[in-house]
Amino acid sequence: MEENSAAPEVLSDSDCWDCLRGVSVGRLAVALEDGPDIFPVNYTTDHGTIVFRTGTGTKLAAVESDARVALEADGVNQDAGVAWSVVIRGRAELVKRPDDVLESFSLPLFPWQAGKKDQFVRIVPNSVSGRRFPVVEPKEWWTPGAGTSRSAVE
Repeated sequence: MEENSAAPEVLSDSDCWDCLRGVSVGRLAVALEDGPDIFPVNYTTDHGTIVFRTGTGTKLAAVESDARVALEADGVNQDAGVAWSVVIRGRAELVKRPDDVLESFSLPLFPWQAGKKDQFVRIVPNSVSGRRFPVVEPKEWWTPGAGTSRSAVE
């Protein structure tokens, strides 16, 4: 089997933000006292930050306790056979100033789940990293049995 020689492309900050603007769902990771947790969130980009809405619960408690957070989003262009993944690491803060809250209501945030999501959270990044890579055909995937022969009874 020939090994795929296409190395992942490291994305610039600008490319990372372009990718993030192209999707609206990511996974929010929070570091809690009893260990990390991950939540899907609907988000939007806003002036070099990520904004999402939430209600009472673990995400809000993590933000209020000044927990470190990361947001990961990814996407794929099936036609081009290319995928990407971007990770933002930073601190999350509640949007509290009345003018900022009013402005946040105009952001295109469309939660999938019903319920009261009356808090806006802004992730201010410390770092942004991403990569783009070709999507390989399933026959190219490496598996533990790759390159071994099977017995006649298998």
